[in-house]
Amino acid sequence: MAVRAIRGATTLEIDERDHLHQRTQELVEAILRENSLTPDDVISAFFTCTPDITSDFPAAAARQLGFGAVPLMCGQEMAVPGALEQVVRVMMHIETEASRDQIVHVYLHDAVSLRRDLAQ
Repeated sequence: MAVRAIRGATTLEIDERDHLHQRTQELVEAILRENSLTPDDVISAFFTCTPDITSDFPAAAARQLGFGAVPLMCGQEMAVPGALEQVVRVMMHIETEASRDQIVHVYLHDAVSLRRDLAQ
């Protein structure tokens, strides 16, 4: 069994708690689905938000999906002038038999522009 990292990102339309939770859960569920995973396969996840997101922690949304025993952490992205705004990113560490090239990274909504080479 290998340890792999999965990247993903999504964007918000507005910085409101319920919207942040909905978009974060959509992202986490898509990563799990596209990689045939359950929360038990996840070792840890690190979420970041751009500085314009302050309504809540994305990890709180993941906990509602059964990630209560998974170590989760949140941080703030660098404030780079001209960078895409209202972005939630995640790096999820998993245990899997999948090879590195079989991992599906997930970019939703306007976050597709961040990694067109990886976006589904």
